[in-house]
Amino acid sequence: MPELHYTTPDHAGVTQGPLLHEGKAKKVFATNRDDLVWIHFKDDATAFNGVKRANIGDKGAVNARISAHLLRHMETAAGVPSHMVAELSERDHLCKKVDIIPVEVVVRNVAAGSLCRRLGIEQGRVLPRPLVEFFYKSDELNDPLINDENALMFGWAEAWELAYLRAAALKVNEALVAFWDELDVTLVDYKLEFGRWHGNQILLADEITPDGSRLWEKGTQKSLDKDVFRKDIGDLGDTYRALFARVFGHDFAERAGGAAV
Repeated sequence: MPELHYTTPDHAGVTQGPLLHEGKAKKVFATNRDDLVWIHFKDDATAFNGVKRANIGDKGAVNARISAHLLRHMETAAGVPSHMVAELSERDHLCKKVDIIPVEVVVRNVAAGSLCRRLGIEQGRVLPRPLVEFFYKSDELNDPLINDENALMFGWAEAWELAYLRAAALKVNEALVAFWDELDVTLVDYKLEFGRWHGNQILLADEITPDGSRLWEKGTQKSLDKDVFRKDIGDLGDTYRALFARVFGHDFAERAGGAAV
């Protein structure tokens, strides 16, 4: 099973700088290098665009570890490069500083969530092929669904970028479905974000975590993601620690000083 990978000598001189941005689940800091950022995963949990909030022990550490593992896996299994550089600690990533494209990509394999509400489709219906949807990344507008013309007309992305986002998302989906399937988990749907690196390369960015995925246990359809928190159907900390064990083959534990291993 994968082991923890921390700062290599190539990154030993990187230091954390001022806070650049704080989101619902992460803090992004500058570093002493203009091309790198320091991302810290928080224990905060939010739902319904921040209306519901809580602090969930170990959540940040579990998400950081799963995201690092899956981002690396997407590079090797799907051939989709990411912004991931190194794990600095159990909760901190060193990443390439990208310009996030404000077009969030959602891939759906099974009908659930907003797709069912919008189109009246029954939850749990297996889709005949993966459905790729674009959403405008805006907390103020609650990330509305958009089409290619919207993105092009308002300058959120170029045509070649949208084509890449769609193609890369389908490659990621094939690799992620296979990854979770081996762990007896159905990948229902999930979101991806991408960023521009040096202006002419697009990298998979942000995170791939159970916060931004809908994961069901095969056979039971038990939720293994943030729906547990949204719907008050269990303990999110216990759910994430159990998912960690499923992914890495050993229990999540706390070390001295509060760091997860």
